[in-house]
Order: sequence, then C-alpha cells, then structure tokens
Amino acid sequence: MLSEGFERDGFPQVRPSFGSVLVPLFEEDGLRIGELTRRSRLTKQTMTTMVRAVEAIRFVRQEPDAEDRRATRVLLTAQARRFQPAAERILERIELMAARAEAGADLPAARRWLKSFAELG
Repeated sequence: MLSEGFERDGFPQVRPSFGSVLVPLFEEDGLRIGELTRRSRLTKQTMTTMVRAVEAIRFVRQEPDAEDRRATRVLLTAQARRFQPAAERILERIELMAARAEAGADLPAARRWLKSFAELG
C-alpha cells in the first residue's frame, strides 16, 4: 500500500522503510544520527545503513555537526521536501482506512493496512 502510493505519486524510489529516516526529519530537519536512532528505535548500525540508502536516492545529505565534529547531521534535500506532501497524503489515507477498520467497517481494508505495515520490517 505504501509503495504503491509512493509510486502513484511519482516517487517509486522510496521504500516504506525509509520512513524511519524521513519521518523524524520531516518533524525536525538536521538531526544527528544518534537522535534518529533514538527516535526510530533502530540500532546505530541499522540507522547508518538506512541513511546511506536514503542518501543514495538523494533525499538526504550528511554533513559534520558544527558543534561536534565527531557527530554527523542528516539534512533533507529539496527532493525530499517535494516528497513530503505526498507522504503525508498517503499516510492520512492509511490512517483513515485503519480508523474505519477499527470501527469494523471494512475488514479487507484492515488486512491491507496490516499487510502494508508488515512490509516495513
């Protein structure tokens, strides 16, 4: 569901798992990798791999932290900013489907919603 939505909106290169990097940066750009790790609950090694994957599609760039040269900050690119409204629309649709499914209105929609989140792992 997420992948199909991203592709439909013109962002086929975005994988659902990139949300662990992009969502925190949409909330606060320029986070250190350590803070991204904390917010996403991933290991530092996994986050570093994810940041590199998102960097490969040119949605983020890394630069040394001005306050601590040992640390790295991750910054969104203009391309990621163009993607942000599409991501928000797609996530809103999923949330609406989940809300309807919670109310028992649409069991098939609930299954699709759960399957889309299983893709994140």
